[in-house]
Amino acid sequence: MILAVLFANSVGNVLIERFNGVPAEERLHWRSFLVKLGAENLKGVKNEELLVACHKSVYIVYTMLGDVSIFLVGKDEYDELALAEVIFIITAAVKDVCGKPPTERVFLDKYGRICLCLDEIVWNGLLENTDKDRIKRLIRLKPPSEF
Repeated sequence: MILAVLFANSVGNVLIERFNGVPAEERLHWRSFLVKLGAENLKGVKNEELLVACHKSVYIVYTMLGDVSIFLVGKDEYDELALAEVIFIITAAVKDVCGKPPTERVFLDKYGRICLCLDEIVWNGLLENTDKDRIKRLIRLKPPSEF
């Protein structure tokens, strides 16, 4: 299961978070842990260079995309290799929506479409869609008969 998808800016403010199967009382811990992990390790990292960590039997894959850091937390079948595939799909979708690796401003301007992309890619902790064209069609917000 994919436990968390979190986007943060360069100062550590959370821009988007999605938790699945994580109790509310543990979310603050994960939020602060991931932001601290990024602050310590993402300095000087190239765009889309993946970093991997393990914490309490869960896997964490994280990267930078423009001015935004992306974190994925998974367990069981979503090990570091599966999470690397998921983060690749998410970064490709965000670049498509923003037109390039985003600055924080562009990311926030496209916030709604990025949230729709995330919902199409990861649903209830499982990888739902991986095809870029299908994701684009699904976030157009048109009735299915108009595809």
